[in-house]
Amino acid sequence: MPKGTATLPFGATPTDVASVVVDSGDASVTTAEAWWVARSTAGNGTDEHEEGAALCPLVCTVPAAGIFTVNAHTIAMLGVGDFTIDWVAN
Repeated sequence: MPKGTATLPFGATPTDVASVVVDSGDASVTTAEAWWVARSTAGNGTDEHEEGAALCPLVCTVPAAGIFTVNAHTIAMLGVGDFTIDWVAN
């Protein structure tokens, strides 16, 4: 079961959408999930990651050849900078 971390790049201008393409390294996977972890990045601390978990759902596309996209859509907030998320594919 492949797993790892990925960086959601919201960019320098506040926005309500970000996405990252993930290559699981296993072409046979058929499902994927992602979640927030309170881990600091250069631009956002653990508290911003916790706010992201509360106000920004993550949705994964169905993997094709082991590759999937994690989409983040904020609710009542704007994201800026990079955020780290964890993922797993089955």
